[in-house]
Amino acid sequence: MAFHGWLAAILMLPIAAATAAPELTLQEAEQQALSADPAILASRSRAAALQEQAVADGQLPDPRLTFGAFNVPTDDFSMKKEGSSQLRTGIKQAFPRGRSLHYRKKRTEWLGKAEQERTRLTQLEIRRDVREAFLELFYQNQARNIIDESRGLFQQLLEITRAHYASGRVSQQDVLQAQLELSRLDDRATRIDEKADVQRARLARWIGDAAWQPIQDRFPQLQSPPSRDQLAAQLPQHPAIRAASDRVEANQQLVKAAREQYKPGFDLGVEYRKRFGDNPDGSNRTDMLAAMVTMDLPIFTGKRQDKRLSASRQQTEAAIQAREQKLREMRRMLDSDYARWQRLGEQQRLYHEHLLRESHDNADAALNAYQSGITEFNTLMRARITELEVRLQDLRVRVDRAKAQARLLFLAADRHTASPSPKGEKQ
Repeated sequence: MAFHGWLAAILMLPIAAATAAPELTLQEAEQQALSADPAILASRSRAAALQEQAVADGQLPDPRLTFGAFNVPTDDFSMKKEGSSQLRTGIKQAFPRGRSLHYRKKRTEWLGKAEQERTRLTQLEIRRDVREAFLELFYQNQARNIIDESRGLFQQLLEITRAHYASGRVSQQDVLQAQLELSRLDDRATRIDEKADVQRARLARWIGDAAWQPIQDRFPQLQSPPSRDQLAAQLPQHPAIRAASDRVEANQQLVKAAREQYKPGFDLGVEYRKRFGDNPDGSNRTDMLAAMVTMDLPIFTGKRQDKRLSASRQQTEAAIQAREQKLREMRRMLDSDYARWQRLGEQQRLYHEHLLRESHDNADAALNAYQSGITEFNTLMRARITELEVRLQDLRVRVDRAKAQARLLFLAADRHTASPSPKGEKQ
């Protein structure tokens, strides 16, 4: 029976491995978020619509067909009774003022280009937001692991304290304090789980049910951002600024179209006139053709053309100022995030080179001194809590630095997803 039991367990291993949920990596989360996000699809549709609209905006108006009866007597409505009765049919084509159609088409084309840049900007924003949510979820998961490891140490302290209390070496207050710190750890673990669920719900906004999979255990790796000077030089080419520049160009086409309104527009028409009845000599009356030109007279421009030109200029100036405001805001983001990224890097080195090791050595020394009866329990507990806080703060510094790095890559208009390094750090 033992052999059959081992055989069944071995056969079940592949099934268990197949049913286990795969780990979700940052790269996979980015790819899933960008593959079918409604905001990206909607922006692409708007860009395509504007490109189609631009073609239509550059076309002449549809020609107009006219048909009518003229000089029909009202007593018997006979077309042959009066020599002046006619049936007329014709076609008219309107030609807008100057190059209005050309500039209207160019304006819509620039709006389409702006929407294309907006699509790319949306992709960058989603990648940045997914990275930040994933990194925060990674922090909560790793913080929970640290809490679980520390709980084992605090459980050992409780057992040691109970043993010392049984032998009369410590007071009951030390036992109660050890139990209190253990309960506080449990409360902290519960709050961490709550925050992790919030981050998973936030991540589900982009990747759906995949947000509830186990996530990678290795620290997510991101590309190194360019230097600050390179980032500053590249900002005018960022999709957010390019989209604003395209909107400026679109408004400048509006100014040009407004100038064309000072030129006359005209209609061309050709008309065929069917005549009825006979001439006095008995011969048939000859049919006739007519050609007509109708022209605008832009004479009184003060309250129409002048106002439209002024309004289009103001709209262009507003678009220019909006672009400048956006550029200044992105420069502020660059200064803030780059400084934060650098300072957190200095903190990270401090934790790795000194604080982690020193807090661990201090906790071990406090435990040895407590077991030897040299120090009190409060000193030992403070040392253990300090070690826990240092480990959590080290993790927080690393995650916050990676989030600042994700924001810098957004400013760099990062086109590629980051690939986790095979030598990535593990908590």
